[in-house]
Amino acid sequence: MDWNDKLQRIIDYTEEHLQRKEEPVDMDEITRISGCSYHFFLKVFSYMNGISYAEYVRHRKLTLAGYDLKSSPIKVVDLSYKYGYDSPTSFTKAFQQFHGISPKEARGASAKLQVLPRMQVYTRNKYSWRIEHKPSFRLIGKRVSISCIAGSPQTEIPGFWNECQKNGIYSRLISLDTGKPKGLFGISEKYDEASDQLSYAIMAISDYILPEGFCEMQIPETSWAVFDCRGPVPQSIQEGWDYLRKEWLVKYPFQHASCPELEWYSDGNSYSSEYLSQIWIPIIIKED
Repeated sequence: MDWNDKLQRIIDYTEEHLQRKEEPVDMDEITRISGCSYHFFLKVFSYMNGISYAEYVRHRKLTLAGYDLKSSPIKVVDLSYKYGYDSPTSFTKAFQQFHGISPKEARGASAKLQVLPRMQVYTRNKYSWRIEHKPSFRLIGKRVSISCIAGSPQTEIPGFWNECQKNGIYSRLISLDTGKPKGLFGISEKYDEASDQLSYAIMAISDYILPEGFCEMQIPETSWAVFDCRGPVPQSIQEGWDYLRKEWLVKYPFQHASCPELEWYSDGNSYSSEYLSQIWIPIIIKED
């Protein structure tokens, strides 16, 4: 078993022990899984991931606590106990340091919370791409404004997906999906330079009547450069974009068609090493 496999098992074990109702993380168990001393594991974890193991555990707890505050009337005292804090005061201090707002402020409808997604270990992708011509299709879904401050989209976009899974929007879109094959789209739309924010949407191809509170978009007939990304998301799709910017866009200059770039996420286990997601770049094919 190599380091990636060991690290993934330790992350999975950690995620199962973030709440007080489970047994706390056991250093001896981590030592057993990693096959090295706990001290050496901490060094390797920080080196491989750019964050300490203690920070990862703390930030994951506070991410989940934020979901709980938004989706339930749970009291702060109960929430602090749930995630293993000694007192509501220590929990509130940690919460404010991570999210930038107090637990009380976090209940506000417009409050924005920070997210550290569950970590997934992956190996570097090998990409395949192709040109596909597709007829016009209709998308329906939900939009949100995303901050474009350095690094924010990489956390806020996965956070929006997690939020939609929590509040039922994700499952609703799956039920409305009439695409073949089935899957959901992530779409970065209009960028507002004044506010440094991007409009981002999670949508599905659908022929159903537009549900109340949802938005819709008509994608015109066009050709697409379609890139397959294999592995857990969001890492695989983020690495796919990195590949496009650093290599494909340089080697294959093209004329961009007048519609947004799309990310497509298949209907499957998004944590699997074989999970398929795609990047669609709209292009204009020049006639000879």
